Amino acid sequence: MRRVYDPPESGDGLRVLVDRLWPRGLAKEAARIDEWPKDITPSTELRRWFHSGEGSFEDFRGRYEAELDAPEAAELLDGLRESARKGPVTLLTASKAPERSHASVLAELLGH
Repeated sequence: MRRVYDPPESGDGLRVLVDRLWPRGLAKEAARIDEWPKDITPSTELRRWFHSGEGSFEDFRGRYEAELDAPEAAELLDGLRESARKGPVTLLTASKAPERSHASVLAELLGH
């Protein structure tokens, strides 16, 4: 798990953007994104709720995990797990605090 603004590294393996919106000011060529599975990202409503400060990170985690149980998201998550079994997968986010974001929830669910 890394910030998408950090330069790519040789050991990144599969580079997966896990944000719903494209990061501001970042050229697509510079990001070197391999996959951008938007259906695995938090819904717009959940993202807005969390950023409004109404709930705790633990509340967010629970709501996000419930969203990941939806069939399309669950299928994408299974695909990422399979990719992680085959080699390195780097989850990329624009979040300033990746350790308290949806990316950390995904990383835990992938066993990173």
